[in-house]
Amino acid sequence: MKDMTFRTGEARAAAAPEPAVGGDLAGQLSDLARELQQEEDTEALLVDIVHAALDLIPHVADASVSLVMGRRTVQSRAASGDLPRKVDALQSATGQGPCIDAAYEERIVRVPNMGREQRWPDFARAAYDAGARSMLAFQLFVEGDNLGALNLYGDDVDVFDQESEQVGLLVAAHAAVAFSDAQEISQLNHALDTRDLIGQAKGILMERFKISSQQAFQILTRASSESNIKLRDVADHLARSGEILTRHRG
Repeated sequence: MKDMTFRTGEARAAAAPEPAVGGDLAGQLSDLARELQQEEDTEALLVDIVHAALDLIPHVADASVSLVMGRRTVQSRAASGDLPRKVDALQSATGQGPCIDAAYEERIVRVPNMGREQRWPDFARAAYDAGARSMLAFQLFVEGDNLGALNLYGDDVDVFDQESEQVGLLVAAHAAVAFSDAQEISQLNHALDTRDLIGQAKGILMERFKISSQQAFQILTRASSESNIKLRDVADHLARSGEILTRHRG
């Protein structure tokens, strides 16, 4: 299983080498490209992208990939900490922010000082109070009203420099290619939604019957086989109704 642990703050700063430049950076980006292209699991792909952002881009304290659906709902994926999830929730709640607004039109959105940001006043005030001091958002894809963005967070205002933007653009470019090569965006969204539904259904069964995650998954797959209904639909039915589909149900 892929390591989902992110190093943050002083721990990452102490462990990380000096910022890569020149040939070293080119080599690391080449390794990243191969790793992303070989990754078949969509959630693991997002984790790889965020790990790369934390390791390669200067002055990044937190990172995440945000998926925006219909220019309204913002979902945090592979977030390195609580801050990205809070900020994306604020974008959904206020209907404002770099992903919902400018990121559809711009390749990169810069927020040097969240406390002085005027483009999204309601969002900016709440984001600053939540701990967001500065941001960079890189567009990964746009498909109709759906968007993918790589979001970077600094631990202070005005921390991102030209090198941060240049390396960020390179990482985002590799990530965008990986998305394109892996599957269509609609398939990505469907896969992520399916993963969430199955996880929710497993959680219901684990709580109800006091069983393990593996045992809960076995119940779902057996119900899918016996009812001749897709696993995703079995999980969706359980999550919505609390009932497990069987071969006797129409």
